[in-house]
Amino acid sequence: MADDNPDIREVEWHPRHTRNLLGHDEAQRRMRKAFDTQKMHHAWLITGPKGIGKASLAYRFAGFVLAGPHERDGTELGFDQNSRTAHWILARAHPDLFVLERRWEGKTKKLKTETAVIDARGLTEFFSMTAGSGGWRVAIIDYADDLNNESANALLKLIEEPPPNCLLLLLSNQPGRLLRTLRSRCLRIDLQPLSLEDTLQVLAELPLDEKRDAETLNLAARLSRGSPGRALDLMDSNGAKSFAAFQALAGITPATLVEFGNRFSSKSATADDFEIFCELLEEWVAVRTRDFALQGRGRALADAYSAIGHSIRQTNALNLDRRQTIIHALSLIDDAMKVA
Repeated sequence: MADDNPDIREVEWHPRHTRNLLGHDEAQRRMRKAFDTQKMHHAWLITGPKGIGKASLAYRFAGFVLAGPHERDGTELGFDQNSRTAHWILARAHPDLFVLERRWEGKTKKLKTETAVIDARGLTEFFSMTAGSGGWRVAIIDYADDLNNESANALLKLIEEPPPNCLLLLLSNQPGRLLRTLRSRCLRIDLQPLSLEDTLQVLAELPLDEKRDAETLNLAARLSRGSPGRALDLMDSNGAKSFAAFQALAGITPATLVEFGNRFSSKSATADDFEIFCELLEEWVAVRTRDFALQGRGRALADAYSAIGHSIRQTNALNLDRRQTIIHALSLIDDAMKVA
C-alpha cells in the first residue's frame, strides 16, 4: 500500500539520482586522488551554499568508493550507472551506505527540526558491522547543520575513533555553526556556486513535472546565485517574478509602492512569495551598498539595508502586515538612492 504521507524530499531529482555532476571538477579530482593513492581521510566536510550540489557530490563519491573495480571507469569518480551499486543506491537499499538526516513524520507531514541523538547513534551500530562486500562502509550526514549537541557529540566520538575502511561525508551550509572539534577532525572541501551556464544545464536535465519555458529557466538561474536547488525554489515563485518586475522599474512612484504592496496582500500571495521577494530585495540592496561604499558614499543605503532587514524580521516574527512592510522597504530604498 502506498504511503499516504510520503517524505517531501523523495523527488525524481533527489541528489542520489544525479548522473551528470557539473561544476565541481576540482573537488572530484581531489577525492579521486585520495582514493587512488590510498590516502583516504575517513571524514570529509563538504561545504558551500545551499543547493549547489553538495549532496550530489557526496552520493557520487559514496557510489564510487562502494563500486567494485570492474564498475569504475576512467573519469573522476565515475562508475557504471547501470551497475548493481548504482541501482542499490537509487533504491536506498545499499547495505554499506548509511544516510543520516532529519526524520520525516508522516502523521504531521513535517520534517523533524533536528537530527536526534538516537539516529546519530545508529551510525555506531552501522559501522560495527562488517561491510557486505568486505570493503568500505560509507555514511552521508545530510546535513551536519541539523545535529543537536548530543547527536553532534555522538558523531564526534565516531570520527575520533573510526573503524577500518570507514568513510563519513558531512554536508554543511553553515560550517561555522558546527562544533569546532568536529570541523577540525574533518578534511574540508569548499564548493563554489555554479556558473550560469552550468546552472541552466542542471535545470534542463532535471525530470521536472512540467516543462518550463526558456524565460522562466533563465530568470530562476540568474537569481539563484549559482545554486540549482535555489533555482528550483524560485522557478514558479511569484516572489521572484515580483522582484524581476522591481528590477525593471525605471523609478519608484507612489503608484508603484501601492502596486507592489498589493502583490503581497492578495489571497493568492503566500509566505514563501514574501520571503523570496524579501531575500532577493535584501541581497540587491546589500550589493549596491557595497558598490557605493567602494566609492566612499552610500551611508543612507546602508542605513536603509539595516532598517529593511529589521522590518522584515519583525513582520515574520509577529505576523505583521506584509503589504505595509513592502511599501516601507521600497520607500526606504527610494529615499536612500536619491542621496546615495
